[in-house]
Amino acid sequence: MTLHPEHDFIGLAPFLRLSIAGGDLRQVAQVLLEQARQDQDNPNLWMNLATAFFTLGERDLGLTIQSQALQMQRRYTLPARRQPARSRLLVLLNAGDLAENTPIDCLLEDSDVELIYQYISAAEPLPADLPEHDAVLVGLSVTDTSQPILDALVPLLAHWPKPVINAPQHIPNVEREAASALLQGVPGLLIPATWPVDRSALAAFADGSRSIEDSFPGGRFPVILRPTGSHGGHGLARIDSAAEIDAYLAAEPENSFYLSNFIDYSGSDGLFRKLRVALIDGQPLPCHMGVSSHWMIHYLNAGMYEDAAKRAAELAFMEGFAGFAARHATALDAIHRRSGLDYLCIDCAETRDGELLIFEIDHAMVVHAMDPEELFPYKQVHMLKVKQAFEDYLYRLQVQSAASVRR
Repeated sequence: MTLHPEHDFIGLAPFLRLSIAGGDLRQVAQVLLEQARQDQDNPNLWMNLATAFFTLGERDLGLTIQSQALQMQRRYTLPARRQPARSRLLVLLNAGDLAENTPIDCLLEDSDVELIYQYISAAEPLPADLPEHDAVLVGLSVTDTSQPILDALVPLLAHWPKPVINAPQHIPNVEREAASALLQGVPGLLIPATWPVDRSALAAFADGSRSIEDSFPGGRFPVILRPTGSHGGHGLARIDSAAEIDAYLAAEPENSFYLSNFIDYSGSDGLFRKLRVALIDGQPLPCHMGVSSHWMIHYLNAGMYEDAAKRAAELAFMEGFAGFAARHATALDAIHRRSGLDYLCIDCAETRDGELLIFEIDHAMVVHAMDPEELFPYKQVHMLKVKQAFEDYLYRLQVQSAASVRR
């Protein structure tokens, strides 16, 4: 990966692309570090370096470097690859790692959309000197630090003169407990109840002084445990009996967790299939399908790169997505309406009974077309549809906004 000689801000996409291709990110980070030392007053370089360390999993170092960049500058622009830009999207962000905000530049690579990244805070949720833009995307995830910012944004964006994508009052709907409650009772949709539980309660389950069955209506082993606020499978575990809880707690230092019943979503062949679907203004589109013999699927370690049969299964899913969308139209529409979000992604599966099993809904999932084309030629076709759907949505908003102004 080479950087522009003026050391422009480059966003997440180039780093993620290099990581997926197996490139040497540490060498890139070292080059960036040397450049930043030679040009210490360049916030773009420091922000690029922070992103490199986040991609490497060096969260604490990335946060330190990001903080230094934000002290110098809180606005970073990714120009449209094709000029002139057809749309200017103002993206509101919170300081934090890669899970903190919507990685929209990964979806909009090589587009004619200019992305203006504005890092905000509760003290200054909307700076007075915001640049011209055609729409606003609230990109913040739901965290302890972002909630006060989201609260501050609600009245400010309520009558914003430009279209607002993912209004701040709806963002908390993706939080696991909230989403679980929100989506109960939808025909054809299955989402396990999610219960908050602290460390002391888990210890009581382990020693037998309390039971999951008596503590939570419908609770039973096996269960899924994960630390509150975790993403990407960090701390996620299936617990088959109370005897396994002590070992889990010994490995996890956190004090608060989410607990839910484990649902066996394996197919008749014993394999698990985890699907990622994007909802753009209510329109469902396929992003990927991971196939694995293990219930906890992450696309990068599911063997999709090594197994042609798994890729063929993913191709069949993407080519036959219209049938999937028709089967689950009621569930997908309910997710769109109840969440209130204009852009979000769904990690899900189909059960043997034909229900849509929801693992997570979120607007901050990574959606991209970076997998090697020689192995995944079909991905380019279908991911282009997702990208085009988002661009078309932006342009519709612009037209509607302009018509409203003329009236």
